[in-house]
Parts: sequence; structure tokens; C-alpha cells
Amino acid sequence: MSEIRLQLLRPDHASAVLAFERANRAYFAASVPDRGDEYFAAFGERHRALLAEQAAGVCYFHVLLDEATGAVLGRFNLVDVADGEAELGYRVAEGAAGRGLATAGVRALCELAARDYGLTALRAGTTVGNAASRAVLARTGFSVTGETTLSGGLPALTFRRSLGREATA
Repeated sequence: MSEIRLQLLRPDHASAVLAFERANRAYFAASVPDRGDEYFAAFGERHRALLAEQAAGVCYFHVLLDEATGAVLGRFNLVDVADGEAELGYRVAEGAAGRGLATAGVRALCELAARDYGLTALRAGTTVGNAASRAVLARTGFSVTGETTLSGGLPALTFRRSLGREATA
């Protein structure tokens, strides 16, 4: 697989991100709580709000684009950045699943987090039933730290990974 190049979210990504979210809504809702109709109805406002959070340094949002088509293949985000840590979130398009993009994207984001954003640890969570996401987190150096319940009552596991020299491995 070629090197993964995550792009920091920009204003001109809005239409491609919206298309990605719409096309994969049912696929994502099978393993994580659905974003709801309001997310799609107010997408332009939401996109601008994300860019403002990014400009303030409290979040870093990234897209993985298909270089040939410009379509979004995945989103890889760091949210709630504080005290050297952030929450990792990611999602990969159904049509791109199973090709190692989630693992490669999380690895690339761990490297960015340590090198460019000065973070020392990342947290993550996934539903208990999402075996693929649990495998991605395990392959990229995250360890289970506990259990929680997501919106909609979905049982989930929490994870943590310290960043350092291993972030570039």
C-alpha cells in the first residue's frame, strides 16, 4: 500500500465530506450511533464550526482522499485536545473497508499527533460489537482501559495509547 497522506480539513472539503457521510450513513450506523438528520440538514454550519475549532487548536480534523477522484475515503480526527492528549476518532467508507486504510490512517495520525501537534497520548473508544475497529486500535498500539456506554445505550470499550518513539513505528 502506498503512503497514507492525510489532509487537514479545509473549507473546500465540505462537499466531499458531506457526500462521504451521506453515502456511508447506514454503514456507519450499523456500528456507531447515527449522527441524526440535523447533522445533514445543518452540515454547512457544522463544517464551519469544525474549522473554527481547528483554528483554535482544540481539534484537528483530517480527510483521506482518493487522489484520482477527490472522494473522501476516510476521516481521522483528534478532538478535545488538552493537556497533551486528545480523543481519536475515525471512519472509513464502506467501499474502502478491508484494505488496511483505517490502520494506516490511524498510524499516520498518531505520528502527526506526536510530531506536529505535540501530543503525548491519545484516547479512543469503540462499540463492543465493532471487531474491526477494536482490531485497528490493537494493531496501532492502543490498549483497553475500561468500559463505557455510548449514546443510544451502546456498550463500548475505551482505549489509550502513549505517544513517543513508537508513534513513528
